Amino acid sequence: MSTQVSGVVPRQARGRATVLGYAMKVLRGLPRPVRRAVLGGAGAGELPPVADFVRMLEIAGDLPDSGPTHAELVARFPEIAAVEVEDPGIDGVPARLYRVPGRAAEAALVWVHGGAFVSGDLAMAEAHWTGSMLAARGIPVLSLDYRKALHGVRFPAASDDVLAGWGWAVSHPERLGVAAGRMHLGGASAGGNLAAGVAKRLRDGAGRPPASVLLAYPAVHPELTGWDEAGLAAIRDERSAVYFSPEWVRDLSLHYAGDAGPADPYAFPGVGDLAGTPPTLIIDCERDTLRRSGELYAEQLRAAGAEVSAHLLAGAAHGTLNEPFSEAGQRTVDLMTEWLTPRPDRGGDRPAG
Repeated sequence: MSTQVSGVVPRQARGRATVLGYAMKVLRGLPRPVRRAVLGGAGAGELPPVADFVRMLEIAGDLPDSGPTHAELVARFPEIAAVEVEDPGIDGVPARLYRVPGRAAEAALVWVHGGAFVSGDLAMAEAHWTGSMLAARGIPVLSLDYRKALHGVRFPAASDDVLAGWGWAVSHPERLGVAAGRMHLGGASAGGNLAAGVAKRLRDGAGRPPASVLLAYPAVHPELTGWDEAGLAAIRDERSAVYFSPEWVRDLSLHYAGDAGPADPYAFPGVGDLAGTPPTLIIDCERDTLRRSGELYAEQLRAAGAEVSAHLLAGAAHGTLNEPFSEAGQRTVDLMTEWLTPRPDRGGDRPAG
């Protein structure tokens, strides 16, 4: 009986994932208002099992984008209309460069969006709105895409792409308008993992380290620890928040790492020695199970002697930078701007190198 049931359930789940994948593929081709109407609050709640989620994305190509258009962003944030966006032409790495022509800069950011290592692109708000807003405030941004952990791709492919994008940036300072020593590296969620992992590779000789590291709601450990059932239930039962269960995070980590495994210190930068890590900004969200990873990473960095500035956004759910019209999303950009802006009360241009 048990053998028969265990054989049927995976086939049924695989079938559901296949159907959903083709449905998502069709939805991606429909007008944005239709996508918004169909998806509604589908981005919140519990996620499908990792294997089903991956299969769905391998068929669909990616999740349908129902976020704000550029025109909608300009209507709300008119300052970004002055930002020029171009393809910098990095070999093998899709990227966008955000700058205000003729405006002097004191710091620049190489930025990596999230998406659980399997989703996301340069058009999502976490990439496009973040780049636009910081550039409008005088901080040029090189926003990087990377290979997703789909169709057999695993670590270190995405990490290699981010490393290549960083290498291009420090080799072409004139394109970003600042010296290489004033370039920072950052990312959100899985992109935060990639940014922190690449910073670790750079520390260990892979290239010039960044002036600092910026991490928004990062997942830098292969497993979540420190949660009790009551804490998990409070987030799981909050229907407007995405719920990443500890089991889901563990399974995703195993999927992403592949042969490298969960102990690889570059796949999961919270593993291993952190001495010599550049100054680091960490922004966590209260209604997000992944905040335990960000909080633990801050503790580990302090213990290793690194400078850390950690912030918890009260009441915020995971993915604030994908919510441009929210107070939490705007607060996240403000914290990043403050970190990247030289100030006399923190040593002049210390964060900018």
